[in-house]
Amino acid sequence: MGTGPIRTALKVDFNKPAQEQPYLHNRWHPDIPTVGKIAPGEVVKVECLDCTGGLIKNNDCADDVKDCDLTQSHYLSGPFEIEGADPGDVLVVEIQDVQPFEDRPWGFTAVFDKKNGGGFLDTHYSQAAKAIWDFEGIFCSSRHIPHVRFPGIIHPGLMGCAPSTEVLVEWNRRESELVSMNTLDRVVAVLPYPETAHAGSASEDLKAKIGREGARTIPGRPEHGGNCDIKNLSRGSKTYLPVHVPGAKFSVGDLHFSEGDGEISFCGAIEMAGIITFKFELMKGGIQELEMKSPIFIPGPVEPQFSPGRMLTFEGFSVDEAGKQHYMDVTVAYRQTCLRVIEYLKRFGYSGEQIYLLLSCAPVQGHVAGIVDIPNACTTMGIPMDIFDFDISPGAPVLKLDMGSCAYTSGKK
Repeated sequence: MGTGPIRTALKVDFNKPAQEQPYLHNRWHPDIPTVGKIAPGEVVKVECLDCTGGLIKNNDCADDVKDCDLTQSHYLSGPFEIEGADPGDVLVVEIQDVQPFEDRPWGFTAVFDKKNGGGFLDTHYSQAAKAIWDFEGIFCSSRHIPHVRFPGIIHPGLMGCAPSTEVLVEWNRRESELVSMNTLDRVVAVLPYPETAHAGSASEDLKAKIGREGARTIPGRPEHGGNCDIKNLSRGSKTYLPVHVPGAKFSVGDLHFSEGDGEISFCGAIEMAGIITFKFELMKGGIQELEMKSPIFIPGPVEPQFSPGRMLTFEGFSVDEAGKQHYMDVTVAYRQTCLRVIEYLKRFGYSGEQIYLLLSCAPVQGHVAGIVDIPNACTTMGIPMDIFDFDISPGAPVLKLDMGSCAYTSGKK
């Protein structure tokens, strides 16, 4: 393709509301108009807003998190027509680089209010809070979580190709069925919501149709990937995405400077606006050749290195905090793992919310350790000890340092 300047395939506008930008969308639907073409083998840059479209500000108050309209998330750049892509193909997405905008070297991590999205630990931390992170090259630090500095695994949280009409119908069928059968005291799926749908440059009639039918972008889905929040989809990685519509209609967004396995606070990565550089290839007939039921990927070679001997690792089991035994429940086990870490680090003076935010965005390593030894599943979380500027190892002196505060809402101190 030559060695000239890399083409910027899409630019965003920070002076215009995301809902008014025709190159963005916040629903999945096969009829959303494309914003341009990309040829296989071509390298392009794509600009992205943060996942909220700029609703969270760089300040010391979390009212913007409490009041954030999550029915708008995510604002995705695209969709792009990939020349020559046909249903049944596999789109090979090579991420060559991801960077924040030079004039916006910051990001945020948030805990949403339990009444507005919540998070993995919302029975323990139910009110909105946030931390702002400043970027220093590959490193980041926060005035809201002091004595911590680490390199990020920078990546997009969300990539995917448009669903076909048949795939979209199936998504809505099974998610509506889940909602209709729900007996839990919480939202279990997010269904089409026309009021805040944004469909790029679609006409008013088409926008209304997309609003009624379009799938929300919050969950990832097996047929196309989407919002999977996998931190290892970083620079140098290759992701293999199934193609369901002519031209693939590829979209990207939700860029992260860093993330911990699980992104436990829901808006738990370091969310940022930025620029991602791609190269695309096509595997003709790849879905059948690979017998593909969901995306696969090859991690890139660029990743922060932490010595295994410097990872403080905590265990959790499928016995909840009330002492109830669950059968092989990995979700219960990972929640218990997170709580063990929070209890441990609070000894040094951090608040629970500060640690909750930190575990969501620092490059912690979460693993399923055992799912065969009935009745207890076992999960682990490894904390890189060297991200702290003091010793957190077992047996070290417990220093009560000035840990400041994360950003709370104006009604809480």
